[in-house]
This record gives sequence, C-alpha cells and structure tokens, in this order.
Amino acid sequence: MHNILVVDDEISILTALRFALEDHFNVYVTADVPEGLEIIETKNIDLVLLDQYLGDYRGIDVLNNIKSIAPRVLVIAMTAYGSIENSIEAIQRGAYHYITKPLDINGLISLINKALEYQSLSDEVEDLTRKINESNLDLKFVSSSNAMNEVFKMIDRIKNVDINVLISGESGTGKELIARAIHNTSKRRGKVLEIINCAAIPHNLLESELFGYEKGAFTGANSKYKGKFELAHGGTLFLDEIGDMDIQLQAKLLRVIQEKTITPLGSEKSFPVDFRLIAATNLNLPEEIKSGNFREDLFFRLNVVNIEVPPLRYRKEDIPALTKHFINMYSKSFNKEVSRISRSAINILENHDYPGNVRELQNIIERAVALAEGNVIEIQDLPKEIIPNTQFVSTNENISISVGDTLESAEKKLILATLDYYQNNKRKTAQTLGMSERHLYNKLNQYEGEGEK
Repeated sequence: MHNILVVDDEISILTALRFALEDHFNVYVTADVPEGLEIIETKNIDLVLLDQYLGDYRGIDVLNNIKSIAPRVLVIAMTAYGSIENSIEAIQRGAYHYITKPLDINGLISLINKALEYQSLSDEVEDLTRKINESNLDLKFVSSSNAMNEVFKMIDRIKNVDINVLISGESGTGKELIARAIHNTSKRRGKVLEIINCAAIPHNLLESELFGYEKGAFTGANSKYKGKFELAHGGTLFLDEIGDMDIQLQAKLLRVIQEKTITPLGSEKSFPVDFRLIAATNLNLPEEIKSGNFREDLFFRLNVVNIEVPPLRYRKEDIPALTKHFINMYSKSFNKEVSRISRSAINILENHDYPGNVRELQNIIERAVALAEGNVIEIQDLPKEIIPNTQFVSTNENISISVGDTLESAEKKLILATLDYYQNNKRKTAQTLGMSERHLYNKLNQYEGEGEK
C-alpha cells in the first residue's frame, strides 16, 4: 500500500481523514510541521495532503520544504477558503492538485489514486530513460581515436571502484560526458548524479549550494535547504571547474572528503553522507598550487585517478564521425533532410584547430545544417572565420593562356583550373563559371574522352 501523510492543524480533520483513508492507504497524520517533514524523510511517503493554513506556517513554505527534501513526493493542497489565488500559487510551486474543504471523501480518494498513477508512470519513464541512456552510452562518445579509446578503457577500469576521479582537459572537450559515463556505468547508476559548476556560482553562494542550510541561517533563509552533498547521498557528486573554487571553501571540501560528514550552515549537527566524488577542471592545478590558488592536499585527494580528455586538434580522426553525428542530430532537430557534407567542406573542418574543441565543432555543424539549402553541407555553409582566405578568391587567380590558343583550349583550361580550385566541387564550379551543372558534366566527359580527366 502507498504511504500517505496528512498535515493539518485541526485534530478533527486528521482523525476523519485517517478513518476515511486507512482502508486504502498507509496513513500518517500530524498537526506539527517539523514532525511532518521528519516523517517524509523516514517513512518513504508517496503523497502529502497539506493544509494551506497551519498556524505559524504558510502552506506554500511547507510545500517548498517538502520539494527540497523529497522532490518525488506528490502534494495535494487543502484549503477551507477555496482561494483560487492560493491554489494556483501552490500548483506553480509544485503541488499536484488542490482540493477545498469540506472534503468530498470519494472525490479525494479518486484524486489520490490518479496522482499515484501519475507518479508511477513518471517513475517508469524516468527508469526507462535511464536504461536507454545506459544502453546507448557509446552513442554519446563518437570516437575512433586511440586517445579516446584509452579514456574509455580507464572509465571501464574504475567505474565500480568508489575512488575519487579528477577529469582534466580544455573547455569543450566533454568532461561532463566523461563524468556521466562513469556514473551511468557504475554500481551507483540507479542513484542520483548531482552536478554543480563551481565557476558559475558566486563564491559566497557556492558554500550554501554545497552544504545546504537551516531555516534562519542567514537573511533570506526562510526554509531549510538541502545542499548538493546531501542530495548526492548514495550517488555521485560532480564538481565541474573545481579549480575556480575559493581557497577557503577548498578547506571545507577537504574535510568533507576526509570525514564523509557535513554540517549545514546554521546547524550544530553533523551527519554522514555517502557519495562518489568526481571533479573536473580546465586549469593546470599544479600551477595553481604554485600560485597559491589551490590547496595541494586537496589536489592529492581529488587526483587519485586522473583522466585527461585530449583536445580535438589532437584527435582529428574523430572529426568525420563527430560531424556525421551532429548532422544527424540537427537534421532531426530542425526537421531538415541534410544527410552529408561535401569533401571540400570536411577538408576545411579537418584543417581547423578548434580552440573550442568538440563544442565548437557542434556549433559549426548546427549553423551549417540550419543554413544548408540542399541535403549536402557545402563550404559556403561554414563560418567564414574557419575558411582559409584563398577560398574566397577566384576572379584574381591567373591561368596561362597564350596567343594562338583556341577558344576551346582556353575554355578547357579555365574550367579545369576552376574545378581544381574548388576541390572538385562541381556545383560551385558551375555557379562561378555561369554554366549549368549538366553543361559542366558534358564538358568534363568530353575531356575524359580526350584523356585529360
């Protein structure tokens, strides 16, 4: 049977609902909000019937606390006033539905069953999505290079060992994908993967995001808040851009790693947490240590296993496969029929150095698919800044034509020189010369018969 919690400050309501619902569900009741939150944490509650007026507590604030403690728990808001405004706010804050007093018990039981059915379907979808992600994990790593194969081998070796991992590499190389791969193939894959970017959150807020806080811990702390350490309990915590973490907060992180306990801000109580730690950085941490920006003892704790993700310029053999992957992805996204890229265009991609790594290539292909007029990406669909300047010079190129040459001979030289210039791109050659592609093909077939092409 499903576990239902009723939170209401009227004892008569609690008694009546327990009597009415206990034949259908395991029913817990309380008039005390802190006790209710404790029940949610300890009794695996599926659904809460929450009164919107609870003495000193606002139902909306209690709803926020419930969603912070247990996001999966469904909440049905109850109000004696039939306030549409409060009901809408409750739903906006995450309530499943609302019901007004006096309660229609049969209608309430029907609503609860519908909510639990919705919850069950949501759980199935989430579980199916997770399984699909795990079974298709290799699709996220489109690679044939030896450098990336070594990365995959390391992931396989350490996936089920609860050991700290430091992923290093330039921005855009896919460090988060590596972290997800470790988690999704590990024994913790059924649990949560919490991700936080240390560079994206101001230093004065990062501590509360990691450790959480108690109500009243500081101005604006109107309710209890669970931090990433606590949310990652049983699963994996990924700290991206760890090199940007404030030096004082690094000391607190070191203590958590050593003791596996945390103390939320504003609390005097510590409690144990069980998580696997994966960190990533695009900085040279040994150099940061020398500069006094990173703790050496924390580095050694994080760097038990180091996985270095090579930049794309060192594994250019992956570019054709990555390009094909992104073409397929954005063709579906944009509902276009782009299916391939021309040889001349892929040559340009292979000669680019990619300071933005795989993320830059992805952005280039997204743009190219959006701009492509046909089903093939051509040079003109690529950003001008990655195309060598010579690609834009045509009329200034010289060919040798001597006095006495026939018009046919001059035309032949011009056609072949232009075709060579555009790397055998017949469409672009025909456009530049002002002839149809069929006319160009006829000319080339003529030259082949003459033994020239």
